[in-house]
Amino acid sequence: MKNNKKYTLLTYYKFVDIDNASVVASEHRDFCSDIGLRGRIFIGEEGISGTVSGLEGQIKAYKLYLDSIPYFKDIPDIDSKATIVNDHKFDKLIVRYRKEIVALGETYTSKEIKKYAHKIEIHKFKEVLDTDNNSYVILDMRNDYEYQLGHFKGAVPAGTFHFRDLGKIIDKYKQIYDDKKIIMYCTGGIRCEKASVMLEKAGLPNVYQLDGGVVKYVNTYDDGNWLGNLYTFDGRISTEVGDNNTHKVISKCHYTGQPAETFYNCRYSPCNYHFIAKPKEYKIHFGFCSEECYTKSLKDILIRNDFELDKLNYKQLRGTIKSFPDKKAEIYQLVHQNLNDHLHMVGFKVKNCKK
Repeated sequence: MKNNKKYTLLTYYKFVDIDNASVVASEHRDFCSDIGLRGRIFIGEEGISGTVSGLEGQIKAYKLYLDSIPYFKDIPDIDSKATIVNDHKFDKLIVRYRKEIVALGETYTSKEIKKYAHKIEIHKFKEVLDTDNNSYVILDMRNDYEYQLGHFKGAVPAGTFHFRDLGKIIDKYKQIYDDKKIIMYCTGGIRCEKASVMLEKAGLPNVYQLDGGVVKYVNTYDDGNWLGNLYTFDGRISTEVGDNNTHKVISKCHYTGQPAETFYNCRYSPCNYHFIAKPKEYKIHFGFCSEECYTKSLKDILIRNDFELDKLNYKQLRGTIKSFPDKKAEIYQLVHQNLNDHLHMVGFKVKNCKK
């Protein structure tokens, strides 16, 4: 039966000093659970960061609840970054206390965040993109795998696999961009807020940040300035931006190099490499990112369950071996036969794991 209900996805944050953050987080969890929200919310001494989905009534109740708490009243851009979706984009609700609401390895007060915030409005940023203004460097402050999926035209990648790596490459930024004006952007704006403080304290004062991030921009303009898909931290993961006239695929299949826009994780658990691939190719390669990971899985069967690919419950089989060591040979034979049945005709072009 077709689901005609409309859901809303909220992506929001607010830097605000919270003294009793763990208590606030606990109360927040109770309320969100009571009204049936799903999503991921972090609350800490720095403030709040969340992405949640819910029906119209649930979202309305949640926004009223946020406004009733002095810490969270008037969260910036909570409406302009909202997205209508066809169902929940999370399987469950997670509300946690976390010292940093976005992990950089440094905590900042709301006063510091405000002091170093040099924001550029989306319409001004659009002017820069539309006029190919070479007086700015457009710096994508997201991680490399997010950049590969999609980015603003003319943007250069931050060069990080994790946001917390930023501190290690600031000296490189100073060498390359010391005399240039930089406009940073990230998905919703939160990473750029903290990066602005770190970069200016390190001696890079000419750094601006896109107000509201990519989400606010693409919710406002469908102008082709965004290339590819947008990586989102919810059930969608890879979200198409634009329409038939403005959307352009720029990412490539990990296995073949052909255009692709779907993200997967390597089935070999110690790897868990995040990569883009055509669904057909991911299925053919049985979810392994490389021949190396496939070979390693034969030795320890640390394979992530994916019941759309095969029906073996590898986690359960490993538990059986732990409880009944005498069954190890039998179980390994079963797993090896299953993998061989699926992969004996597959030649891995990607030999080594790229993680």
